[in-house]
Amino acid sequence: MDALKAEIALKRKTVETDLTLRPTKYMRRGEIERVKQEEEQRAKEEKERTTQEEARKKAEAAAEKAKVDTKSASHSAHVTPVVEPRDSNSPIPESSFNISNEETIRRLRGKGQPIRLFAESDRDRRLRLRALELIEEKGHERQGGQNDFKKALEDVENVERELRNKSKGKKKDDAEEANAGVLDLDLIKTDPDKLYPLIYYALKRTLKEWEESMDERPEHVKRTTQGKLAAATQVQSAEYLKPLFRTLRSRLLPPDMLARIAEIVHHMQKRQYQKANDAYLRLSIGNAPWPIGVTMVGIHERSAREKISTDQVAHVLNDEVSRKYIQSLKRLLTFSQTKYPPDDVSQLMG
Repeated sequence: MDALKAEIALKRKTVETDLTLRPTKYMRRGEIERVKQEEEQRAKEEKERTTQEEARKKAEAAAEKAKVDTKSASHSAHVTPVVEPRDSNSPIPESSFNISNEETIRRLRGKGQPIRLFAESDRDRRLRLRALELIEEKGHERQGGQNDFKKALEDVENVERELRNKSKGKKKDDAEEANAGVLDLDLIKTDPDKLYPLIYYALKRTLKEWEESMDERPEHVKRTTQGKLAAATQVQSAEYLKPLFRTLRSRLLPPDMLARIAEIVHHMQKRQYQKANDAYLRLSIGNAPWPIGVTMVGIHERSAREKISTDQVAHVLNDEVSRKYIQSLKRLLTFSQTKYPPDDVSQLMG
């Protein structure tokens, strides 16, 4: 009942308000529109007045705050500031690294970095330059555009020092000693899983012998340019062979590549380097009519298409990682021929 009374009172108040706004009981449509426009204009003016009042209050507050800051700054100017020791590893605030845009561009170009990234502001660019300089100071960044062979060449002396400090009487792995025999090629068809450890330890043994031969050279040979290049080649090959060793440990090598690498290791152990080189060529570039792997040159079936099989694909063209460790296999083959020359001269590689 109370709700009904409140509703009736609201309706009565609304009617009385409309009667006070209207000059007569009955009005034309144009007069009604004019009254609505006047109400909207009045509301708009009230809103603008409120906005101006708020802006004026904010301006007065900002002026008061600036006046207080000026007084405090003038007071602190008469006091000798106490400089706290700052840790060398703590970052420098941005205000102390406030350089011009021309200087920022010059430094970035000197470091081989882009002068501006996409949607990068001047402040972000200065922060990026400062971060690059801090990284260079800590020595965690190498020079841009440096290839891996040059990196290996620079690290040769450190590697030789580490090799010199190694003990010569280090015990070899029992599994490596157990697998010191010649690899049997019949395992390719009978039990391919046994080939993985045999290939792994054979290549590891050859790589270790290559490393020891580099360390056993006279000091005057190591200091020559040719000696440094040879040591850098050995370090680079050891780095390139790491993906192959990981694949052999996980036993995920494709069957055709496993067969070719097994042939290379078998003939290398028997000092038949000519046959090992032939297996290397079949592994690297294959003997397919189209080495890139194209098997269809038209819409019709060709009579010679069945001659193209998966084991004839050029694996050196698969990706960069495969190309690198296949090239390193060739280097191991060349070293093995130098250290263990064959009895028959016809078995030498060209």
